[in-house]
Amino acid sequence: MQGDIDQVLINRHAIARRIHMLAGAIIDDLPPTDHGPAPLTIVPILTGSVIFLADLIRQLPVHMQIHLVSVTSYPGTATTSQGAAIRQGLTDLPDSLAGEHVLVVDDILDSGNTLRLVTAELTDRRPASLRTCVLLRKQRPEAMSFNVDYVAFDIPDQFVVGYGLDYDDYYRNLPDIVTLRPSVIGHEHSDQPTPSP
Repeated sequence: MQGDIDQVLINRHAIARRIHMLAGAIIDDLPPTDHGPAPLTIVPILTGSVIFLADLIRQLPVHMQIHLVSVTSYPGTATTSQGAAIRQGLTDLPDSLAGEHVLVVDDILDSGNTLRLVTAELTDRRPASLRTCVLLRKQRPEAMSFNVDYVAFDIPDQFVVGYGLDYDDYYRNLPDIVTLRPSVIGHEHSDQPTPSP
């Protein structure tokens, strides 16, 4: 697997430092209560966000609950979006989020289709507040113009894997965010969208 790596774009130490900073910003934005920051409801988008989610929540010393949502848009070895759709069987969103402060967590923002779909679903459940957090945002017009509250890293418009991001469900376990050698995926990948869940 290590031999498939072309370049380490963001190493694990930079990721850890940035997550610590993001967590502080998230806490600062929660309304205060008599017992500290308000409780937080986190909605991670499966599967790409799981590693990011695990590291992020350990930096958030607040009462929280987690509701999963699964979205498919890059099936198999597809490197272009086939259209975002919520997978109901793996999604456990409650019918109402009234009064809750909700944070959506995703791995990567490239077209905005996934976040647009999920935030629309959550808005219908009437949360007290709704914010979005992504590990990566690609430097492409659709992504840079999308309103997202917390971004760990802006990256070039390249195909990346690792730290939860995959190609055909492989490479999620790499601890760094990397590019793959072109021969691994059979074509130049620098201008391709990154597969996500």
